[in-house]
Amino acid sequence: MKWNKFLENHKHIIPMKYYIIAGEASGDLHGSNLMKSILKKDSNAEFRFWGGDLMAAVAQQEPVKHYRDLAFMGFIEVVQNLGTILKNIKLCKKDIQAYRPDVLVLVDYPGFNLRIAQFAKSLGIRVVYYISPQLWAWKEGRVKTIKQYVDDMLVILPFEKDFYKKHQIEAHFVGHPLLDAISDLKPIDTEQFRAEHQLNNNPIIALLPGSRKQEVEKMLAMMLSVRSHFPDYQFVIAGAPSLPPSFYEKYVDDNVHFVSNKTYDLLRCSQAALVTSGTATLETALLGIPEVVCYRGSAISYAIAKRLVKHIRYISLVNLIMDREVVKELIQNDLTTENLVKELNLILNENRHRILEDYTELRQKLGGKGASDNAADIIVSKD
Repeated sequence: MKWNKFLENHKHIIPMKYYIIAGEASGDLHGSNLMKSILKKDSNAEFRFWGGDLMAAVAQQEPVKHYRDLAFMGFIEVVQNLGTILKNIKLCKKDIQAYRPDVLVLVDYPGFNLRIAQFAKSLGIRVVYYISPQLWAWKEGRVKTIKQYVDDMLVILPFEKDFYKKHQIEAHFVGHPLLDAISDLKPIDTEQFRAEHQLNNNPIIALLPGSRKQEVEKMLAMMLSVRSHFPDYQFVIAGAPSLPPSFYEKYVDDNVHFVSNKTYDLLRCSQAALVTSGTATLETALLGIPEVVCYRGSAISYAIAKRLVKHIRYISLVNLIMDREVVKELIQNDLTTENLVKELNLILNENRHRILEDYTELRQKLGGKGASDNAADIIVSKD
C-alpha cells in the first residue's frame, strides 16, 4: 500500500510509457503528430512504436517494425502473406509484454490492431484506439471487439460518433488530423519547386498511385494512358516514402516526371490530380486540388469486397463525409482510359469551380484544427 501511495504521489516524475502501432503511411503521419502533441503535454513521455520515418524522427529512435513490412493490400495478398502477418503479431505481443506500457495507442490498421487490443487488455494495459477502422463500411461485427477491449475510441470523421453511439459506445470526436498537418505547411514557391525537380512550365497533373508496390504497379499504367490526350500538361508521379526512387524509373520519360516524398508540395503546384482511393483523396481535397479518384483491385478481391461492403455508396473519404458525389470515382471496370480522359477534362474546365466550392464545405464539416492535441488530451489525462 505504501508503494502504491508513493507512486500516486510521484506519478508526475515517473515517465509514462506509450506504445503506438501504425501500420501504414497515413498512420505514420498521424502517429507522428500525435506523438508531438503528447510530448507537449507530457515532456517526459517514453515511446515504443511500430510505424515509419516520421514517427522515428519524433521519438528519435527506430520503430520495432517499419510499416513498409506490414502493409498488405487486398484479400488475396493477405492470404499469401499470412505467415508473415502471424509472425508480426507474435512479435508485437512479446514486445508489449516485455515493455509493459502504461497505454497502448492503436492507429487504424484493424486486422492487426484489434488482435493486439485483446492481448493488451488481458495484461491490464489501457487501450486507446485513434482513428477508427471503417466499421460503418464493412465488418461491423468488430464493434463487439472494440466495446470489449478498447477503453477510449477517438474518431476523426463526424458521422463516426453517431455510429458508435448506436452501438452503446461513447466515442470522442477529436477532429481530423489532416487539417493540422495541412495548416502547418509553409507557403510554397512554385517556381523554385519546378526548378528543384527539373519540371518545365507546363501545368502539372499529379499522379498519386498509392503507397504499396502492388497498387502502384496496377494504377500507374492506367493513369499514364491519358498522356497523349493532354499534350500541354506534364504528369508528375508522387513517389511514396515506402518505395525506392529506382522503382519508378521505368515510368519516367520527357513528359513524365517523378518527385519523391514531396506529395503535398507537388499537389500545391498542380492543376489537377489522379488519386488512388485512400487517405490521399482527402489530402488532395483539403489542399484544394480537383481530383479523379481511381481504384482497381484484383477481380477476386473486388468481388469479395462488394459482398462484404454494405450500405456504402462511395469509396473516397471526400464523398463519404459529404454524403454525395463531390469527386468522380472510377472503380474497377469503370476505370478506363476513355473515362479518365473525360473526367480529367471536366475537372480541368467546367467542373473546377463547383468542386472547389464543395471543398470549402468539406473543411467546415471536419471542424477546426487541433485533432492531435485533442487526442493527446484524452490519452495523457487518463493516465
